[in-house]
Amino acid sequence: MSEQVTPLNQVGEIGLIRLIQDTVTLHQPSTVLGIGDDAAILAPPAEHEIVVSTDLLVEGVHFDLAFCPLRHLGYKAVAVNVSDIAAMNALPTQITVSLALPSRFSVEAVQEFYDGVRLASEAYRVDVVGGDTTASRGGLVVSVTALGTVARGQAARRSGAQVNDLICVTGDLGAAYLGLQILEREKQAYLADPETQPNLEAYDYVVQRQLRPEARMDVVHMLRDLGVTPTSMIDVSDGLASEVMHLCAASGVGATIFSDRLPADQQVYDVADEFRLDPVMCILNGGEDYELLFTVPLSDFDKLKNHPDVTIIGKITEAADGAILATKGGNAVPLRAQGWSHFGR
Repeated sequence: MSEQVTPLNQVGEIGLIRLIQDTVTLHQPSTVLGIGDDAAILAPPAEHEIVVSTDLLVEGVHFDLAFCPLRHLGYKAVAVNVSDIAAMNALPTQITVSLALPSRFSVEAVQEFYDGVRLASEAYRVDVVGGDTTASRGGLVVSVTALGTVARGQAARRSGAQVNDLICVTGDLGAAYLGLQILEREKQAYLADPETQPNLEAYDYVVQRQLRPEARMDVVHMLRDLGVTPTSMIDVSDGLASEVMHLCAASGVGATIFSDRLPADQQVYDVADEFRLDPVMCILNGGEDYELLFTVPLSDFDKLKNHPDVTIIGKITEAADGAILATKGGNAVPLRAQGWSHFGR
């Protein structure tokens, strides 16, 4: 029995919006009015500032539907925006989701995408309060805007790092990049022989990190519970080296990163070896990990030194020292931003 396929023109834009609206559950007391009017109405808490971030995901540039399920894409579209809110030390509250849809898409395909949006919205307790839909003569385009709130004066900016601050990162790095290498390889194998079955079981962790990353909202709550206020923070979307250099440029400082402190899952080393790639380069430049990179005063060392999900990977130095990678052999190698570039190199 074949799956039902309903053309978008059969329900029209109004009908599609109603279908989307039916999937939305509101969680935030600051949402006065959500989907259904010309605009949403929000009422942020007193003495709080509003944080706003927007991301575009373009088919063929940021994702490939040959191996990215629509439900995973919907989840990821929300997670990467929530990650930007987390990187400001803020809590996410609402999102808007806009789609430019090719004619090949069906109503069921859009519902599959919004299933992922709904799952992420529930996970991060954010309300879908609006968006837009339109036709696309090219591929699928997804635009998500995330809003959040932070107590006045408590936002973590890129510009606050101070000399002698500790440089910390959450989780592990490099897995998303290597997951993409696996998916691209399996796609090419399928194109060469459509009877080929994908071999992904041995690569579950790295593939999951590519297809369905998680925003580290748990870290924002953890830091507050520990009484730690980051002096600067950024999410690792374009690669660790690139993000370190962003913090240095914004704060007017240098940085030393210790190569033997870079956190990575064992599967990263195994897959890097399989592809004959340098695992350190994958960790530094892979991107799409969506972990949080942040700096804290040296006085916070004892609060974080034994935390299982935070690694102290370096220190902030004088601007004249530059951004360097200190190797196990005692060499100092200048950091270079070789990760994702939105407009090529």
